[in-house]
Amino acid sequence: MGRKFCVGGNWKLNGDKASITELCKTLSAGPLDPNTEVVVGCPAPYLSLARSLLPETIGVAAQNCYKVAKGAFTGEISPAMLKDLGLGWVILGHSERRAIFGETDELIAEKVAHALAEGLKVIACIGETLQEREAGQTEAVCFRQTKAIAAQVKDWSNVVIAYEPVWAIGTGKTATPEQAQEVHAALRKWFTENVSADVSNAIRIQYGGSVTAANCRELAAKPDIDGFLVGGASLKPEFIQIVNARQ
Repeated sequence: MGRKFCVGGNWKLNGDKASITELCKTLSAGPLDPNTEVVVGCPAPYLSLARSLLPETIGVAAQNCYKVAKGAFTGEISPAMLKDLGLGWVILGHSERRAIFGETDELIAEKVAHALAEGLKVIACIGETLQEREAGQTEAVCFRQTKAIAAQVKDWSNVVIAYEPVWAIGTGKTATPEQAQEVHAALRKWFTENVSADVSNAIRIQYGGSVTAANCRELAAKPDIDGFLVGGASLKPEFIQIVNARQ
């Protein structure tokens, strides 16, 4: 097995200089489980600030980036710029990017491929809506989104998959540990059948969707859940308990 537990905090469109400075102090003080990889997704204007305040043991991720290095793409940022700031990670394909900003499976796959080629590590997000789950489409949707990424990616060593059931994000509804494990196991089987057994065994699949200090331990105990992508709770001190879910 040997997959290193990985917990991401997605701050989304939240924070200012004062609150991010405070949050970075809290995270720096920890204590954080040394066996867990920790990454925080910070709003773009504060990426340098967060990187300067956090220890090297905590990764800092942008919440989005574009599929080319530079050019006439007003409002976009590139992996090359993120690397220049000393950042190592980016979150791509979050359900909010897909739903609100109309990002397609293909665009997300191109972004993932370019970020990897530029030397970033990627948290690639997939997941179904409530409507899709109720229609029995959970696996079909997750496999379709993953397949698009797999068509562009040859080396998976710097990819973490985040399974986020859209109906559980910020709603207070969480997939039961059993529901989450079921999808994670199905994804791992998909990787075995469509990529390789080695990638399937090595790739880390995070669960995201209303993860809290109260439910994180039960989720973390599941064999195919290799970490979390945490939204709202990552802005609170309880994020430390979530990082330490396996202790």
